[in-house]
Amino acid sequence: MNTLSHTQGPSHPPLLSLTLGEALDATAARWPDREALVVRHEGVRHTWRSLAEQVDLHARGLMALGIERGERVGIWAPNGAPWCILQLATARIGAILVTINPAYRVNELEFVLRQSGCCWLVCAEAFKSSDYHAMLQQLLPERAEGAPARERLPHLRGVISLSGAPPTGFLPWSALAERAGQVGLHELRERQRSLTCDQAVNIQYTSGTTGAPKGATLSHRNILNNGYMVGCSLGLSEQDRLVVPVPLYHCFGMVMGNLACLIHGSTLIYPNDAFDPEATLRAVVEERATVLYGVPTMFIAMLDHPLCAQSDLSTLRTGIMAGATCPIEVMRRVIEQMHMAQVQIAYGMTETSPVSLQTGPHDDLELRVSTVGRTQPHLETKLVDASGAVVPRGEIGELCTRGYSVMIGYWDAPDATRQAIDPAGWMRTGDLAIMDEQGYVKIVGRNKDMIIRGGENIYPRELEEFLHTHPAVAEAQVVGIPCDRFGEQIVAWLRLHPGCDLTTDEVQAWCKARIAHFKVPRHIHFVDRFPMTVTGKVQKFRIRELSIARFAPGQGK
Repeated sequence: MNTLSHTQGPSHPPLLSLTLGEALDATAARWPDREALVVRHEGVRHTWRSLAEQVDLHARGLMALGIERGERVGIWAPNGAPWCILQLATARIGAILVTINPAYRVNELEFVLRQSGCCWLVCAEAFKSSDYHAMLQQLLPERAEGAPARERLPHLRGVISLSGAPPTGFLPWSALAERAGQVGLHELRERQRSLTCDQAVNIQYTSGTTGAPKGATLSHRNILNNGYMVGCSLGLSEQDRLVVPVPLYHCFGMVMGNLACLIHGSTLIYPNDAFDPEATLRAVVEERATVLYGVPTMFIAMLDHPLCAQSDLSTLRTGIMAGATCPIEVMRRVIEQMHMAQVQIAYGMTETSPVSLQTGPHDDLELRVSTVGRTQPHLETKLVDASGAVVPRGEIGELCTRGYSVMIGYWDAPDATRQAIDPAGWMRTGDLAIMDEQGYVKIVGRNKDMIIRGGENIYPRELEEFLHTHPAVAEAQVVGIPCDRFGEQIVAWLRLHPGCDLTTDEVQAWCKARIAHFKVPRHIHFVDRFPMTVTGKVQKFRIRELSIARFAPGQGK
């Protein structure tokens, strides 16, 4: 038996050597009349044949704009049919899709467009509190005159708006279909034949909480195979109907959702332009969905919504909870109340396309709710100490991944790439984990999140799991803040279930009776919501900043 924390995934099923365009052709040929895409908030329904036709039409329109292989095209929009069509159309012509966070503001948008060298940008008119048109007019005043953006964004040749009546200087989305006639279908097919699966197809920017965002550059081979392997673990087939309420700009939506359905022939369902618990529940019921994705906060919101108890969710059989730590109690409620007996946890990061570990449908309940599973096919996992040595099983180490899913690199950032991927091809995740004798991995925290209080190492994930076992606690987040006496003190942010009430003294007394004294939170902060990213990830760094301001003012970060 291997006593070190190093595992290699199975060698089956074999990896695919296809571009996204070739995968779409194969699926459309095999299941032309099966439903491919349902966009409920837009009233759009496509079969695989009609989706492929739309992709071809818009791909020819992109070529008519003069977009060449390897050029970058940005998408700044919430979920919708154009998003999916553009993802596949850019892949058809060998362009690289730059997926831009819908929550970005002018400065962040400018950085991404400039750093990636985008030649065209496709944008929505507005989303939530963001007026995209107004921000672009602020960034590109010259567009009003129809002139290229030469000074601030020298590569940007134009903007395509999803609005029916965009501002002067912007092209409407319909212009792509109108220009398609300028490029023959044979020219599109010739372009597609010139592509290989190892070429870049997507750039996704990391959150940038510790510096400027970096563009993880991913190939057709990276993301198509990852969607394929995730779907294989779920047992996806052309009979499945998958509800995707997570954002498409992130790997969870565009890889594990769009591409998993593409390669397995499953129906892809967008319930709304952004997550809404009621819209998602209605989509599951009315579309008779079999699979549902989400991050923990999304599942919590659905479970707590009054419609959940009134809905027949019995068509569901599986799904994925990922993107953030998955509390044990939340997983149990999903299995019991949402009928998702085969729900799985997937773990990964943008730089690994994203999934590298996943639980399986036949894992027992305890493994499926307490670990992030085992190494995916064709990948390797190891846990290392600070010197880079592999740690024994059962000991904490930093999780590293190697294999087909590791990104090409950070766009135009060779130094950052070398820091992330070692010469042997290992990607360091920054996550601390423990591997058991069977190769199952449990994430215990982030390197940077570990709290050192009076010489004791405390892992926030462990405390969060513990706090979730209190019947009144719906969600818990734990951080450390500076303390003159102990080095750091523990702060717990708690969101309670509706109708429940707790005091700081009650929480601390409950903790003291059950865990070591040094793990008991010094400060408790009750909240209605946590600071979140658009993907539903809790912003730990922001919680720490606010906690310092509230409980340790003047001590800095």
